[in-house]
Amino acid sequence: MIDILPSHINVADMGFTINHLDRADSIRRNADLMHDLQSHPLAKYMLFSDLKPIFDISGHQPKPLWFSYHDLPALKETVLLGLSGDIPHFAAAVHNAAVLPGKALETRSAAMQMAVDDTGVMAQARSMLAWHENHQHCAKCGATTTSGKGGYVRTCDREVCKAEHFPRTDPAAIMLVTDGNRCLLGRQSAFPPRMYSALAGFLEPGETLEDCVRREVWEEAGVKVGAVRYIASQPWPFPSSLMIGCFAEALTTAIKIDTEELEDARWFTLDEIEASLAGAGPLACPPPIAIAHHLLRAWVAVKCEYSPEVK
Repeated sequence: MIDILPSHINVADMGFTINHLDRADSIRRNADLMHDLQSHPLAKYMLFSDLKPIFDISGHQPKPLWFSYHDLPALKETVLLGLSGDIPHFAAAVHNAAVLPGKALETRSAAMQMAVDDTGVMAQARSMLAWHENHQHCAKCGATTTSGKGGYVRTCDREVCKAEHFPRTDPAAIMLVTDGNRCLLGRQSAFPPRMYSALAGFLEPGETLEDCVRREVWEEAGVKVGAVRYIASQPWPFPSSLMIGCFAEALTTAIKIDTEELEDARWFTLDEIEASLAGAGPLACPPPIAIAHHLLRAWVAVKCEYSPEVK
C-alpha cells in the first residue's frame, strides 16, 4: 500500500471538524450554575427550527445567527455547547421561527457555502438537538424523559425506572479502495448526476474498523480487501455519525454490486480522478465538505509525489 498518512489530509479543510469551544463537562453537572449561565447577559444561542439552523443570509455566504438571552422566543430544548472564554454558547430548538430574523436553512446545503470555521459547532448543535428530538421517551419502559446536565442526559420520569440515556455517535467507515493507479468508487441513486464517492457503511457490534471496511466493500461491491489504514475522521451530523476515513488495498478487482446499496461501482484511474477534482473529468467528485473528497485528493497528491512516472 502506498504510504498515505494522516498528515496528508488537512482536517481543518473539512466540514464539521473545527470547534474551538470548551465543552465544559464539569459545569454541566451544576444545576444552579447552568441556570445562571442560561440567563447570562453575554450568553449566545444558536437557534434551530425543525433541525434547521437560523442563518444571516445578507452577506456573500450564510452565517449562523447567534441570539442573546433577551432575544429568545419560546424554546423547546436547550443544550450547552460550551464556553468561549467566559461566554456560554447554547443550542436551542424553537417553536416558531417566523418571529426571528434570518432564515432557517438545511444544514448540509448551508455548510457547503459557509466558512469552515463555523461548521463544527453547528454539527455539535444539530446532532444534540436531533438526539433530544428522538429520545423524548425512555427506551427501557416507554415513559417520558427529562433533559439534564446541560442537555447531555435524559432521565426517565418514571420513579421505578429512572433510566439515564446519553447521546450516542454512530461510527461509520468510509474507505477509498485502491488497486495500483486505480481506485474504486460507487454511487447511489440519490446522488447528484455523475457523482461517485468512496464506499461507506456503519460498524456493527463486536466489529473492528478494519473488519468493517473489508465487510462493507465485499457486501457492496464484491471486492476483497487486504490491508486497511486509518487516515482521519469527520463528524457527520445527519443525525450523528462519525465518518472514519480509511485507505484499503484491493486483493481482487472484479466488481459485483449489491443493487440495494449501490446503483453503480467502477474503477477510476488516477488521471480520471485528478481531472475530476479539477472539474474536467468523467465524474463529479464529492464536495470539499465531505471526507471522501479529501481522501481522493490525498491519494492523487501522494501518488503523483511518489510515482511521477504515472504522469
